[in-house]
Amino acid sequence: MNRLPAIAALRQAAARLALAVMAWNGLGEGRAEEGNFWPAWVEQRNEQTPKVVESWSAVGPLFFSRPDAGTSRGSSTAEPGRVAGFRPFYVWKETHGGELREAYGLYPLLTYRRGETGSERWSVLNLINFQKSPPAPIDEGKPGAVPYQGFDVWPFYFSRSTGNEALDYRAVFPLAGTVKHRFGQDRLSWVLFPLYGRFEKNNVTTTTAPWPFIKVMRGEGNFGNEFWPLYGERHKAGAYHERFVLWPFFYQQRHKLWKEQPDEKWGLLPFYALDRSEGYISETWGWPFFGYVDRTQPYRYHARHYFWPLLVQGRGDDRYVNRWAPFYTHSVIKGTDKQWIVWPLWRRLQYQESGVDQTKRQLLYFLYNSTEQRSLSNPAAAPARKTHVWPLISTWNNGAGHRQVQLLSPFEVFFPQNEPVKWVWSPLAAIYRYDHRPDGEVRHSVLWNGVTYHRRPQLERTAFNLGPLLSVDSGPNERRVALIRGLFGFKRGPGQRGWRPFFGEFKRVPSSDTSPTP
Repeated sequence: MNRLPAIAALRQAAARLALAVMAWNGLGEGRAEEGNFWPAWVEQRNEQTPKVVESWSAVGPLFFSRPDAGTSRGSSTAEPGRVAGFRPFYVWKETHGGELREAYGLYPLLTYRRGETGSERWSVLNLINFQKSPPAPIDEGKPGAVPYQGFDVWPFYFSRSTGNEALDYRAVFPLAGTVKHRFGQDRLSWVLFPLYGRFEKNNVTTTTAPWPFIKVMRGEGNFGNEFWPLYGERHKAGAYHERFVLWPFFYQQRHKLWKEQPDEKWGLLPFYALDRSEGYISETWGWPFFGYVDRTQPYRYHARHYFWPLLVQGRGDDRYVNRWAPFYTHSVIKGTDKQWIVWPLWRRLQYQESGVDQTKRQLLYFLYNSTEQRSLSNPAAAPARKTHVWPLISTWNNGAGHRQVQLLSPFEVFFPQNEPVKWVWSPLAAIYRYDHRPDGEVRHSVLWNGVTYHRRPQLERTAFNLGPLLSVDSGPNERRVALIRGLFGFKRGPGQRGWRPFFGEFKRVPSSDTSPTP
């Protein structure tokens, strides 16, 4: 398995420290559900196989390991596995087989991802990027993707190597180089840019020397010369004709010349501007303040602008605009209902997507941010809600009995779909977490599991932990209060009326061997 040496070294160092903490934990085994040696170590064990540690954290939220379902958005793979690391310095995700999939060092400083097909990518602040892709398998006689290796240092160096000279390139900006099939161009070349540049796309070449003042365009019947900003002209017989004089004060564009009424745009700014095509006309006087839009196809819409963009009144098919900015704006466009009050103070957005009615409310974009989702096929179903009051609290409710609360929460409102932020940064601020499951199971955690309360009504069990100092366990037939992990305490067993003291009774992890005794 190919891994970057630096990433592997960081991972091994973090793993060694985690193993040292685990060895310390071996001095006293915790109970099957949770072993709490806060702040050094807190673990959660599998109920069916108590010897298996499902997740753990050490030194508060810094060191951790937990299962990951691999289904969250933003992840490079949907494959389940584990997430572990030393926050915020190094966090990694691996498969159940131990194969590294993602790694982050002080995210977003360093990012590494490895795909299921063997592709690899690492990045430093998305400015220094390396990407490697193996050849794709050939399917039903169709050629697979070309293997390649690329390395960029933005905005100074760009390279790609595929073994095919028609696709390979190396370029140093702004000195000299050629980039192929990138940045929206088939071929892009420069020498001492902006002194010389050449853009090629669809067999049309635009040469500029220096950019953006002098441009010459040739190819496929296209002809153009520009001496910006004084004068410029581009045209193709029977297709289009564009020109400007003293840009942007005068411009004229005519497209689709084969039509009886070609599309047309021209302006003498700031006095007048016209945009006209089939079924559409827009005129503006005192650009851009006063004007109107009149559309008859493919839908009907008419609007008037007064001191645009502040005052706009528009009506049409599936369209309604009533803007008195910045005080009040309300628009409904193709079912998307948007409202602003004292922009940007309050915003409400409502739309329907994939059978779900979604409503978003925001106070100053992020100070208060709430999303509510309702099922269109089952209106009687409880809605799902997500609310952020920045930076204090975030709450989640899936509408089916699963509720979560986090305090403090400075990151979620800005990165709602960002997996690395959820792994690396969010837990560092989460001084309190609450999790309520649909079956009634409830768990509270304060100060990164320093204080925990866990209630499982289906088993009639509750557990309270004040770090390793105090634990209170209650079951259907027993009660137990222990100090210092069982050094001494009190308990009441089945059929007992009173409490009994105990000393040195450290609870052991039960054996996972369920084979019958011979």
